Order: sequence, then structure tokens, then C-alpha cells
Amino acid sequence: MNEPDSSQTGFWTKRWEAGKTPWDFGGVPANLMAFLHRQTAPARVLVPGCGSGYEVRAFHEMGHDVSALEVSAPAVAHAREVLGPLGGRVIHANFFKHDFAEDCYGLIYERGFLCSLPPSTWPDYLDRMTRLIPRGGRLVGMFLYGEEPEPPPYPLTEEIARDLLGRHFRLVHTEAVPDSVPVYRGLERWQEWERIG
Repeated sequence: MNEPDSSQTGFWTKRWEAGKTPWDFGGVPANLMAFLHRQTAPARVLVPGCGSGYEVRAFHEMGHDVSALEVSAPAVAHAREVLGPLGGRVIHANFFKHDFAEDCYGLIYERGFLCSLPPSTWPDYLDRMTRLIPRGGRLVGMFLYGEEPEPPPYPLTEEIARDLLGRHFRLVHTEAVPDSVPVYRGLERWQEWERIG
């Protein structure tokens, strides 16, 4: 039997329409709040695959200029409802096809986006990230490591992370995640990757 193609918009639209969103945390993870309190300088922030968008408000309230992308129309509608006046910061767009023009981001937040994509798309993910994050900028958030018998999600291994991200990013911080959703429990790590070239 063929694996479901999570690189396609319809895959996610069907799940949002059916209310099958086991990745939805329902709030802002403790690791992100701790990170935001360590961050002193405001940054231009992007949240790709933002889902319900809870983190958009957290970044905004800490003084960051935040935008978010979401490919699924039902998810966009939900995020805009959750965010109220900040809903306009959620753009209905495909991360890989959206025209960012010359935009760059000092920080891109990752939670469940990379692991939602088939590994065949990961080189494209890296290409986008290296274009959008300038030297010294960071890719931070929750990264999944381990094994998943019925993907998605598609977790990383240490070797894959090193080969994929290590060419252009340096891992500067990693820590355990105390409050994962059940579908990610035991797999998530908070990591901060700095763009090096």
C-alpha cells in the first residue's frame, strides 16, 4: 500500500476538515516560552506550517515581527479565528512555492513542519531555509528524532540531521521537550541551529 503523500495540500486539508489534528498542542510549548525569555533582540520571524498559530501570538507579544504560512485553507481559517486581530499575519501559501521576493528572517520557527514532509522534499526545505535565513540567523524549534513505523511524521536521525542541516547550520543548543503531544512523545527535541554559510 502506498504511503499517504503529505507533500500534497489535500492530505492536510482532509485532516483539518475531519478534525484529525493530533499534532495540535493547544498552546505554546514551554521550550519556546523559555527561548523567548532568553531572546532580548527582536527579530523578523517566520512560522512555516503554522497550523493553529498559537506561537504567532507568543512571538508578537515578545516584540518580534512575525509572519506565518499555512498551506491548508481550513487550518488558515482556524488560525485566524484563534489569533483574532493577529490573524492577518497568517498567509495562505505553500512554503515551497510562495514568492518571498528578497525577504530574509532572523529566525524561523520549526514545529512539526519538517517532520510532516516526506524525506524526498527535505533538500528543498534546506534550500529554502538557507535562502531565507542569513548568516547568523537561526532555525529553532522542535525537531523529531527516532523512528515512526507509520509515517508521517518522518523523524530525523543524528546522521541525517548532520548531513541535511550541518552543511549550512551549526547546532548551538539542544534540550529535552517536557510537554510533547502524544503523537510526538519521546521524539521531540528543542534545538537551535545557527546559519553559518
